[in-house]
Amino acid sequence: MKFIHIADVHLGASPDAGSAYSKSRTQEIWNSFAGIIEKCREEEADILLIAGDLFHRQPLLRELKEVNFLFAGIPDTDIFIIAGNHDYLKKDSYYRTFSWAENVHMIQSEDITCVEIPRLKLAVYGLSYVQKENTKRAYDTAYPLKKQKYEILLAHGGDEKHIPFKAGDIAALGYDYAAFGHIHKPQELVPDRAYFSGAPEPIDKNDTGKHGYIMGEITGDSCRTTFIPCAMREYVHLDIPVTEDMAGYGVREAIQHAVEGNGIHNIFKITLTGQRDPEILFDLTNMDSYGNIVEIVDNTKPAYDFDKLYEQNKGNLLGKFIQDLYNRDKESIEYRALCEGVQALMETRRGFK
Repeated sequence: MKFIHIADVHLGASPDAGSAYSKSRTQEIWNSFAGIIEKCREEEADILLIAGDLFHRQPLLRELKEVNFLFAGIPDTDIFIIAGNHDYLKKDSYYRTFSWAENVHMIQSEDITCVEIPRLKLAVYGLSYVQKENTKRAYDTAYPLKKQKYEILLAHGGDEKHIPFKAGDIAALGYDYAAFGHIHKPQELVPDRAYFSGAPEPIDKNDTGKHGYIMGEITGDSCRTTFIPCAMREYVHLDIPVTEDMAGYGVREAIQHAVEGNGIHNIFKITLTGQRDPEILFDLTNMDSYGNIVEIVDNTKPAYDFDKLYEQNKGNLLGKFIQDLYNRDKESIEYRALCEGVQALMETRRGFK
């Protein structure tokens, strides 16, 4: 039995994207999802497992109709859905009354229940969120009831506020496969038996690394799985070393080269490190050559000659600041704060000249 396992699609989200992609990124998530549906057809997947947060928030009726149209286009694939903490089943949720295609099975119970497909000798167990948080350890005792030859757990959670569990407890349940959602990065819980698939597309600037879905096959007593990357873009964090001989244009050039080397189709968070000329303050608004940077953090320190400055300022406030610096770790928050104090005093002095 072939399956594809996805989670945390977050349809309707407007991710951090930078000026170049901010208008198109929401649609790209839809396109990526449609691509996975097409992959179900190409691979002749028997089942598609959607482990919560198909939507980023409560789905609109027209959005459910769009999704259902895609599902109806793969009638030979049975599709199983649970609601996660983002698209939980509110009392007036369209999920509750929507008429899905015949091959779609949504588990709406807030307690563990199962859907059986005798044709596939399959039982899928799961529950849906009915509110944003659920602290019950619902999966600890969610043992399969041996109703069918193949038994799968469809689940969403893993932190203190969202159905906490331990990987060892999941292994002890004895499912042929456990498909988890909620964590956006792919993660193995039990080798070839239980996984967080991760989100097909990254949503937040901290969702770094590869994103995609799990493809697997259950045969007899064995299960084989493969992670398939499918994201159109990645979030990439880059440290850009700065030296005191670099002006703003030099930093912009260094950022541009680093972005080009890591794929201009990706989205970046840039951190400037090292030491800069004390006379220069970088204009961070002018550093994004391709419009694909969501954040630039300046962690550079002014390259002062503290020994010389101290000799020139013994006995005054600036001298005391510098004396305090000598006793601090150069990587500490205190050292950075003192450097900023020195910078402010130096700027004040210039203002009176």
